Amino acid sequence: MITLVYGGSSSGKSEYAENLVCSTGYKNKYYLATMKHSDDAKDRIMRHRNLRQGKGFVTLEHDVDIVNAISEIDSIDSGDFSTNKADLDGEIVLLECMSNLVANEMFRDGEINSADDCVAKILSDVKELEENVSSLVIVTNNVFEDGISYDVGTKEYLRALGAINRKLAAVAEEVYEVVVGIGIKL
Repeated sequence: MITLVYGGSSSGKSEYAENLVCSTGYKNKYYLATMKHSDDAKDRIMRHRNLRQGKGFVTLEHDVDIVNAISEIDSIDSGDFSTNKADLDGEIVLLECMSNLVANEMFRDGEINSADDCVAKILSDVKELEENVSSLVIVTNNVFEDGISYDVGTKEYLRALGAINRKLAAVAEEVYEVVVGIGIKL
């Protein structure tokens, strides 16, 4: 099952998605972080880690090739023998966030990969991840309303992210748009 959480920059979508995951009752909660480590991102990564501290997430970091998280999850789950009947069996994964993943896959290894190739790879990876976990919550951005003219590479990125967002919304069981911290079920 896929749930898509969509919103603008600093809209509260990450906190909303975290709270959504924490309200499910799954015993195994994974936070699949896609932000690439850099000096520029260091403060933001620490802020996100602090915000989810104490919420019971196991953090997995994959800035590309998110399917590699499946073996990590399987390994961790095989050692978990919770006897709390209130817990749901299986695992829920919060993928945070699609816009980072698209940028990392598209501008990988110093190359600019085509939007079509990027879309195909990411959707394939998401499908495989979804098939191997109980529930998947994906956070993504609305970056399409600023009206600024961009270079070719950025336009390709926006095209890829838009295509992925549309396709994920089409297959998701639930889609929420977050505006000023309020989740609106679409």
